[in-house]
Amino acid sequence: MSQATFGIGDLAREFSVTPRTIRFYEDEGMLAPRREGQRRIFTGRDRTRLKLILRGRRLGFPLAEIRKIINLYDEPAGEAAQLELLLNKIKARRAELEAKQRDLEASLQDLDIVAKNCQNRLKELKNGHGV
Repeated sequence: MSQATFGIGDLAREFSVTPRTIRFYEDEGMLAPRREGQRRIFTGRDRTRLKLILRGRRLGFPLAEIRKIINLYDEPAGEAAQLELLLNKIKARRAELEAKQRDLEASLQDLDIVAKNCQNRLKELKNGHGV
C-alpha cells in the first residue's frame, strides 16, 4: 500500500498558508520533504507536523517550543512525553492569557470611567455650568 504524498501547493491550499511559509518550516528543520529535482514531496508525517506547527503558532507558542514538542514524538518516551509536555505548555499559556484578559478588563473599566467623566463634564459645559 503506497503512502499518500503531497506537493507544496497542496499543503499550502489545505492549510491556507503560502508556499513560502512551508519552505520556512522546512528551513527550520521542522519538515523534511524528499526531493525529486526541484519538486518537494511531502508525506503524511510532514502534513501532520505542519498541522501541529500551525496549531502551535495559533495558540501563541514560540517556534522553539513547538519544535521541542513535535520532536518528542520521535524520542523513546514518544507520544506520552509529548502529551505531558504539551499539557504543561497549555497550562502555562492559559495562565498567561488569563492574566492578559484580566489586564484588558481592568483597562476597559478604566476607559469606561474616563469616558463617563468626560460625558458628564461635557454636559455641564453645554448647560452653562462650566467652571
